[in-house]
Amino acid sequence: MNKAEIVAKMAKEAKISKGAADKALSSFVDGVSKSLKKGQNVTLVGFGTFAIGKRKARRGRNPQTGKEIRIPAKRVAKFKPGKALKEAVK
Repeated sequence: MNKAEIVAKMAKEAKISKGAADKALSSFVDGVSKSLKKGQNVTLVGFGTFAIGKRKARRGRNPQTGKEIRIPAKRVAKFKPGKALKEAVK
């Protein structure tokens, strides 16, 4: 399912225009992104939790040259599904 399909489904189920649904979805994504950037978790009970994880610096290998390279440490977004979502997917 892509963004356009999600917007269409939201608009139909909430009985709102596609424009309003698109704004709502964009606002949600923007809010989650800003919270994660600040280091805050976003929890939606029953759905799941968006959180920030940390990856350590490590050594890798350039696949074209075979030369060893250093991969820097970085923060990554993670998602842990909630119990209701896990049950729905079974």
